Amino acid sequence: MDFSSPSPPMGSGQSPEALMEQVQAQLAQAYAEELIETLRGKCFDKCITKPGSSLSSGESSCVSRCVDRYLEATGIISRSLFSQQR
Repeated sequence: MDFSSPSPPMGSGQSPEALMEQVQAQLAQAYAEELIETLRGKCFDKCITKPGSSLSSGESSCVSRCVDRYLEATGIISRSLFSQQR
């Protein structure tokens, strides 16, 4: 997680709502970074057999399908978890 962006210290007069929004934004950024790293690792390892300066059409199709499947599975799991919490 990247904490390089400056943020005011706790108790600096920031409202609880503003603090919550800041925390939510940081969590969303961390989640997005983790998702991209996971997709890069899984789909690259699965689809790219000979790294080079460009992707072959087969590699490009494989990466596209891999990302689509991973995102679909993540969505299904998320919906299932959120429906169980209610």
